[in-house]
Amino acid sequence: MAMVLLQDLSKSYDKGNVKAVEAVSLEVPQGELFGLIGPDGAGKTTLFRMLTTLLLPDGGRATVNNLDIVKDYKAIRSQVGYMPGKFSLYQDLTVEENLNFFATLFGTTIEENYHLIKDIYQQIEPFKNRRAGKLSGGMKQKLALSCALIHKPTVLFLDEPTTGVDPVSRKEFWEMLKRLKAQGITILVSTPYMDEATLCDRIALMQGGKILAIDTPDAIVQQYPEKLYGVRAAAMQKLLLDLRAYPNTLSCFTFGEYFHLSFKDDHAGAAEDLERYLESKGHERIGIGEVTPTIEDCFIRLLKQ
Repeated sequence: MAMVLLQDLSKSYDKGNVKAVEAVSLEVPQGELFGLIGPDGAGKTTLFRMLTTLLLPDGGRATVNNLDIVKDYKAIRSQVGYMPGKFSLYQDLTVEENLNFFATLFGTTIEENYHLIKDIYQQIEPFKNRRAGKLSGGMKQKLALSCALIHKPTVLFLDEPTTGVDPVSRKEFWEMLKRLKAQGITILVSTPYMDEATLCDRIALMQGGKILAIDTPDAIVQQYPEKLYGVRAAAMQKLLLDLRAYPNTLSCFTFGEYFHLSFKDDHAGAAEDLERYLESKGHERIGIGEVTPTIEDCFIRLLKQ
C-alpha cells in the first residue's frame, strides 16, 4: 500500500520564474523510512509543505493515505505528523504545556498516546517545567518530535530534523526513528547530510526541484560506473589544478582531505601513470589509492551529467 504517492507534482514561485519543485514523482509504501537527500534550495521543504497541505501545488497531484492533498486536506492534517526544519513550538510555554496543547488540538491527551512517545519524552520529562525556549538544540528536537507524534499519526514528515544538532543527538534521533518505524509509522525525512542517507530504507537524491535518483542507498552506490581514486599530496591547491589539467582525468572534486578522481581510460597502470605525471609537476608525498564511492560521490556525479 502506497502511503505517499506523487505524480508530476510541481510548485513555482515569483510568477513561475523559480521552479522549487518540478514534476516530481515518487511512491513511499507503508512502514518505509524514506529519505529526501539534497542541499539547501533543492526543493525539499517546499515538497514537504505541499504534502502536509500547507502549500497548494501548481501542477500534478499527490495523495497521502489515499487522500488528495488538495481536496482532502482536513483529513490529511489529522493523520500526519509534521516537524518543520525551524523550531516552531511556543517558546514561552513549558515542555509539558506545549505537549498538552498539541494533544488538545487533536482531541487527545498525553496519557492516551504516551506509549508512542515514551522513549523520546522520558529523556526530556525531567525538564517538563522548563520553557521550551530555554532547551538545548537536542532537547528542542525531542520535544518537537513528541508534539508531532502525540496524535498517533500514520505518516510522519521530518524536515531536516538534525540540522545544527550535535553528533550525539543526531545519532540518538536516528535510533528513535528506527523504533518508530518498528511501530508501523511511515516516515519521510529530509536532510542535507549525505551520511544520513545510509540510515534510510530508500532515498531520493534531489537538486534544483528535481529527483536525480531513487533507490536504496546500497543500490545507488553500486551503480557508480567508474573506479574512484583518492589522491593527495603536500601542495593540495596546486594538486587540484594539475589533476584537472591531466589529460586522462574524467572527474575530480574535493572530498575531505583527498580529491576523488576517475579516469577517462582506467587501464592497468593508470594510477602509476598519474603518479609519474604528478612527480613531473614537482609534487611530493603523493598518495593514490582506490576508494569505495559514497552517496556524496554519486550525488556529485549525477549533478555533472
